[in-house]
Amino acid sequence: MSKEKQTIGETIKKYRQERGISQDKLSKLADVAFHTVVKIESGDTPNPTIDTIKKISAALGVSIDDLTK
Repeated sequence: MSKEKQTIGETIKKYRQERGISQDKLSKLADVAFHTVVKIESGDTPNPTIDTIKKISAALGVSIDDLTK
């Protein structure tokens, strides 16, 4: 892994793929719109709201800190 800090979208994608969850499944588990997950992971939404981050972190079973470091 490079020394550059991962974006939150890259981090979410990494955890999602490690768990074998599709973007669609994550959107349903987190109760956020599918396009929101796609936009965050692709970098189109580089700064999602804290509410969205909370929902996604809970759905992935990780802390908010895990997603933002």
